[in-house]
Amino acid sequence: MNAMTQTTASIPAKANIHTALSRLRDPRLLREMAYIDGRWTAAPDDARFEVNDPATGLNVARVPRLGAAAAGQAVDAAARALPAWKALLPQERAARLRAWHALMLENREDLALIMTLEQGKPLAESTGEIDYAASFVEWYAEEAKRLNVESVTSHLPGAEMLVRREAIGVAALLTPWNFPSAMLTRKAAAALAAGCTLVAHPSSYTPLSALALAELAERAGLPPGVFNIVTGDAEPIANRFCDDERVRVVSFTGSTEIGRKIAARCAPTMKRLVMELGGHAPLMIFDDADLDKAVEIAMAAKFATSGQDCLAANRIYVQRSIYPAFCEAFGRRIAGLKAGPGLDRDVEIGPLMHANAVAKAQAQIADALALGARRVTEEKRTEGPLFMTPTLLADVPDGALIMREETFAPVAAVTPFDTEDEVVARANATEYGLVAYVVTENGARALRLGRALEYGMVAINRVKITGAPVPFGGVKQSGLGREGSRHGLEAFTELKYLCLDIH
Repeated sequence: MNAMTQTTASIPAKANIHTALSRLRDPRLLREMAYIDGRWTAAPDDARFEVNDPATGLNVARVPRLGAAAAGQAVDAAARALPAWKALLPQERAARLRAWHALMLENREDLALIMTLEQGKPLAESTGEIDYAASFVEWYAEEAKRLNVESVTSHLPGAEMLVRREAIGVAALLTPWNFPSAMLTRKAAAALAAGCTLVAHPSSYTPLSALALAELAERAGLPPGVFNIVTGDAEPIANRFCDDERVRVVSFTGSTEIGRKIAARCAPTMKRLVMELGGHAPLMIFDDADLDKAVEIAMAAKFATSGQDCLAANRIYVQRSIYPAFCEAFGRRIAGLKAGPGLDRDVEIGPLMHANAVAKAQAQIADALALGARRVTEEKRTEGPLFMTPTLLADVPDGALIMREETFAPVAAVTPFDTEDEVVARANATEYGLVAYVVTENGARALRLGRALEYGMVAINRVKITGAPVPFGGVKQSGLGREGSRHGLEAFTELKYLCLDIH
């Protein structure tokens, strides 16, 4: 499922409400209403959908299933609020963002609990995501005050020339389920800092994190209409955003297929687009690498968020002389991973988000085995229908589905290579270009690959490379524009040139 095809079903109220909700210190953060024009918007029972814990199937909340009409109301509110928000001094917008940041950190345990309940990732990962999400708010609170730093030296006599950045207008944000807090704040903080108002649609698998952030944004003093969250079926809501001329920029994180549809839908109104789309990351391990370090990097690059990450290493290439030793060591580590509900102690692998993800991963495994790959790790009994045994496949041919499609599951595909030129060519032989990983102790090789790999980001001898100061994004079919860093503001602004006669 993705952000444009996902639908929600009306489901009658259930009695099996999740007992872990009693652990919330501030129950007001669990919102079961959309947030439009500074008001919490409810819906009757027959127009609500359930948000369930993928680990247990237990109900967490029931949220309004809104559509195009509510999306239009949200755009109306954002358009009304835009002139006043845009006119605020940057320091005033920054003050609201800093207050939002402080509230996120103050409530990080509750925010992490809500995320694990709706998304399934281990609680430690959810807590880390809240810190990551908050870092974008803090970063853009500072960048708001440095928006206009460009000038032009006049080439015309008697003329003074100025260049300034101004808020582009209403921004529409379409966010995914795998990072439900960080993907919202990375977009929203930049838009708000630039002076834009926003309308957002979170994935219907994970709307609660966005609604909790809206609650905190309201407490932080964001005026009505500045920050709007519309829950419900993705397609009518996103289409309404794309069709409205007042929406001047759409920022989307999701599949390449849906990104193409959004781009086509936005073409008649000539919207600015920021898109973080599919990834199919290669990890290249050379024979000069330290084996233990290489295994650690492979574990982190593949199994974070249970493999449900656009940055996950989907294709692992290992130089032939160390290939057998690497497969053995990597297989031992994978076999030791602890899978289970995200609230359980020491869990490293949570459930997948939905049944389609499980079916796709199983089909990729079956296809690889049929083409001659071998399963290194043993299948184990799983906790429930959305859990998968962390799996290592070795000797996977390039023609296998898992080597050609993005894999959102804890399944690692490994294959040998012989030469540097060969592995670069294989790594680049894809429509995707988000991130690539290289493990080598040869400094010259690291620089060569940094240039030769057709990816927006290249990680050398490490996995963690993202953060608020980083221009995150891909090339080719992996996206348009960048999020994070100063460049993340550019999508939410227009350049205006002023030429003044001073005679």
